Amino acid sequence: MQMFVEFLKTTGFAQMELGNVVMIIIGVAFIALAIVKHYEPLLLLPIGFGVIIGNIPTIASMALSVYDQGGLTVNGDGTVTYQSGSVLSYIYFGVSQGIFPPLIFLGIGAMTDFSTMLSNPKLILLGAAAQIGIFLTLLGAMAIGFTPEQAAAIGIIGGADGPTAIFLASRLAPDLLGAIAIAAYSYMALVPVIQPPIMRLLTTRDERLIRMKAPRTVPKRERIIFPVAAFLICTLIAPGSLVLIGMLFFGNLLKESMVTERLAVTARTAMIDIVTVLLGVSVGASTQAQTFLRPQSLMIFGLGALSFAIATAGGVLFAKFMNLFLTDKINPLIGAAGVSAVPDSARVAQMIGQAEDPHNYLLMHAMAPNVAGVIGSAVAAGVLWSVLL
Repeated sequence: MQMFVEFLKTTGFAQMELGNVVMIIIGVAFIALAIVKHYEPLLLLPIGFGVIIGNIPTIASMALSVYDQGGLTVNGDGTVTYQSGSVLSYIYFGVSQGIFPPLIFLGIGAMTDFSTMLSNPKLILLGAAAQIGIFLTLLGAMAIGFTPEQAAAIGIIGGADGPTAIFLASRLAPDLLGAIAIAAYSYMALVPVIQPPIMRLLTTRDERLIRMKAPRTVPKRERIIFPVAAFLICTLIAPGSLVLIGMLFFGNLLKESMVTERLAVTARTAMIDIVTVLLGVSVGASTQAQTFLRPQSLMIFGLGALSFAIATAGGVLFAKFMNLFLTDKINPLIGAAGVSAVPDSARVAQMIGQAEDPHNYLLMHAMAPNVAGVIGSAVAAGVLWSVLL
């Protein structure tokens, strides 16, 4: 009987706290959104199940969780102490040390076609304009008490770029890494929900009906030169973006060179899928209620939503500003694609445009600011890391 009583004390039911129940419900909600609504299922489903895994109470001596039972320990030098010997902590090492994000960027580069951006270079400006959300949110976060390093990591959420947000948080604000990662991927998944109202509010029907000329055909030589030239320009401006930008353009060079097709296929299929699974589950598992449910996390989610909304509005409004000086007008809807949620924000621009005119095809045009946003958010992260290091 004594052994039975001791066993009962070790069960998850006996150690479960209200916070764990809340987080498990959140994890189930993520899974439901992935399956029922198809909101970024490749991200939300692994993260959702990881949240459930991370909130099953365990015995400290068994070394099962990402963090020890005392939660997250931030050392004086900004490094973080995790529970040693845990399988999940070893997987999470790829997140905490910024290993997974560059590998994901390699896969993104190998599947990205920069032709639409190269065919109409002025659309790059829309990707740059959308990054305003990052810097305005940085100022807002500092105003409510976050340190400059924490504020910079929070601001990157506005770029709707999960890997970049994780990478910068691991460098500047490791104590907020779990909350920032969950917020960034949540807003990436909610692009079809958050962006349309902002886009409709800031544009008129006539603007949404604007048709753009078909993009020109970009020759192979130009597509091969671009990743090398763009890498040199971006990293000389912001050396802190070296790893992310380097892997992005290396992956793209593998694709465009046409002589490393096997490597390009591996990067954009098997490798990125494996890394996405490991990153999603381990990030989700890092959201133990005892560590995650604190006022800072709620503020991060609020600031992240604000950052994302500002970034969307910034892209749309800058497109309207450009139209004051252009003969061939830009449909302002594609400005919202300046956030780097590829390709969801470009699809949203297409969806809103076709709601007004079923024969207006904006997707290819929207992909230009969309991929420019990927570059822009990585460069912004590099600038912030260089300044705040």
